[in-house]
Amino acid sequence: MASDGKKKRAREEEDVKQVKEKKVKKERKEKKEKKEKKERKEKKEKKAKVPKEQAAPLTTATQAVVGDAQLAKTAKAIVKDLYKEHKRVAAQSAAEVRAAYERLGLTVENSDARPVEEFALAGFDADVLKSCATFKQPSPIQAISWPVLLGGRDLVGIAATGSGKTLAFGLPMIQHIRAQKAAGVVKGKRPASLTLSPTRELAMQIAEVLDGAGRPCGMSVLCVYGGVPKVPQQKSLRSGIDILVGTPGRLRDLIEDGSADLGQVTYLVLDEADRMLDLGFKPEIEAICSNVRADRQTAMFSATWPMQIQQLANDFLARPAKAVVGSQDLAASHSVKQIVEVIDPSDRPQRLLALLETYHGKKGRKNRVMVFVLYKKEASRVEQFLNSKGWKAAAVHGDASQAERTRAVESFKSGSVPLLIATDVAARGLDIPDVEVVLNYSFPLTIEDYVHRIGRTGRAGKSGVSHTFFSGQTDKPRAGELVNVLREAGMEVPSDLLKFGTHVKKKESKLYGAHFKEVDMTKKATKVTFDSDDDD
Repeated sequence: MASDGKKKRAREEEDVKQVKEKKVKKERKEKKEKKEKKERKEKKEKKAKVPKEQAAPLTTATQAVVGDAQLAKTAKAIVKDLYKEHKRVAAQSAAEVRAAYERLGLTVENSDARPVEEFALAGFDADVLKSCATFKQPSPIQAISWPVLLGGRDLVGIAATGSGKTLAFGLPMIQHIRAQKAAGVVKGKRPASLTLSPTRELAMQIAEVLDGAGRPCGMSVLCVYGGVPKVPQQKSLRSGIDILVGTPGRLRDLIEDGSADLGQVTYLVLDEADRMLDLGFKPEIEAICSNVRADRQTAMFSATWPMQIQQLANDFLARPAKAVVGSQDLAASHSVKQIVEVIDPSDRPQRLLALLETYHGKKGRKNRVMVFVLYKKEASRVEQFLNSKGWKAAAVHGDASQAERTRAVESFKSGSVPLLIATDVAARGLDIPDVEVVLNYSFPLTIEDYVHRIGRTGRAGKSGVSHTFFSGQTDKPRAGELVNVLREAGMEVPSDLLKFGTHVKKKESKLYGAHFKEVDMTKKATKVTFDSDDDD
């Protein structure tokens, strides 16, 4: 009995000990969290007290833009000019440069950079160029982006989807990070570069390309996006990365919870900037960029050049060079044969089956075909309809979970499911090779989305076909814009489409009506601060 009593007392003492230990651990944790919270508050207050004169332009070369000006003043200077022009490129005369611009379909402003039309002339380290081994020559946007970005300049690139933009900014990014590490500008585990993109799919694809290019150079890449748990992303950030890719919403969350520290980012990319604005991400972009050094190097890419994109460039980039491939006005890829069919909506299901037989069935049902619809429920309905008729189809849309969307895209990429039905959430950024045909089952709400949809085919120098259903009942207001796009690309305009007229209503700003103006990219940007954003 006495022995049992001793055992009981021992257990009780052990229980008390464990309770005390848990209490001590809890107190330590609370103390640590309180300290970290206090430090964040002090840092924020210190930032808020920075006099306005400190937000003035940093130098004549790098004016103050949206960003952390104080950090730019106190941190080690960024090594920007990394470009060593090859003697063959430098030897080009002004007439030869103009001829190259014309040959590549380039219009360049605020820069006298000579395009590089061979990989060996670009000025990259050998291991940085490994990802280009399967390509014959740089694409037009790469040919002009590389000398501009390696030279340390900010850049606005206007180019159609599928033009090689990721490597256009990705290879200079890797070379840039390498230089910052060598100079001691970037140290430790925090990211050195940041790329923002509008959608999860595009972010994942960018990260995949950058990982392929960066891995041979010892660069680590992390992609962060919503729709999945944050914990694995937080752990990866703590472990340390070089290149961060993400969507604005999730990245802002990670900044606010203290997981993402962008204080060492020296190279910033805003990809598909027009789409990010379309999706309402301007506040997130502003909040994110205010956490990045104001003297960073910034590249912005867009498929179009509307007034709001011009203003975005004016606020976030320092006197950038501007490179346009083709037309800065809305234009479809000339490598895509566009067919428009005016049709009654009720006839679409059977007509879709007939077109699939033509474009897909006669090719052994192995070639990739994308079918675009307007609404999420419509995507599910068309997917079920096609599968019930014996076709192999998958759908990707906003109501699908991230796992479902990833599975659908991967099965389409592999060819196991050669038909992909998609809403416009997937129209931007999906870079899937060898998509032969795009079928627009329902016409999009904007002509911009039409251009981006059909840009899924005819990529990487290949040709493609788009076949579009157009209904006078619902799509008539966009007839004039569609006619203009077809004519610009030299495509046949069906007489049934012309019956709806060719008038194009001028797009208006919700605030300023039709009084748009061009933004002078050579003028000094207006300084914008967001000291109180975290309190909103």
